[in-house]
Amino acid sequence: MKPEMITLKHGDTTIKMPASSLAKLAVASVFAQVLPPAANVQPITQADTPAVGQQWPGQGGINGGLVPARGDVPEHYLIIAAKDVGDHAWGGYREDSKATSKTDGKVNTEWLCNEGTEHPSANACAEYQADGHHDFYLPAAAELYHCWVNCPEVFAKDCYYWSSSQRSAYGAFDMHFADGFQLLSGKYDELRARPVRRLFI
Repeated sequence: MKPEMITLKHGDTTIKMPASSLAKLAVASVFAQVLPPAANVQPITQADTPAVGQQWPGQGGINGGLVPARGDVPEHYLIIAAKDVGDHAWGGYREDSKATSKTDGKVNTEWLCNEGTEHPSANACAEYQADGHHDFYLPAAAELYHCWVNCPEVFAKDCYYWSSSQRSAYGAFDMHFADGFQLLSGKYDELRARPVRRLFI
């Protein structure tokens, strides 16, 4: 059985096609006009994304690289503050903290800044502001390692940097950027702190 054919004429142009094909084109055209995002799905691209390790204008610091989605945290760029915020104690020596995530420094920092015990490194990072952004935090251990993998050159090599990840009531994880060595130090030690923030895409 031959398919039903439809002839379309416009000026000198004539198109002949099966009715079923025309129906599909008509439906696709309607969806393209009514629901353009659904009909024309394009991946999100950042044409103006600077190279990893370079300053990201307007974002408060340096592009630390793309962090894949994990748990409730969607994929994002880690923005590293352009400068350290000094040497501080972690705080809360001999006290257990809920800041135990090895991957989510933002949650850790929120715990540390609201636990009622002084946590100087986390507070210094949370207070940091740049380019109108006030959502910086002390990175977790895995976030520090992410920084070392992607752009260790933007960190000092003659000191250790605190993470926001507690190891025990007595110590927390830190990192040395000269060699990527992670260990733990006593919470009373004054180590370097570098704020970071997230840029969601």
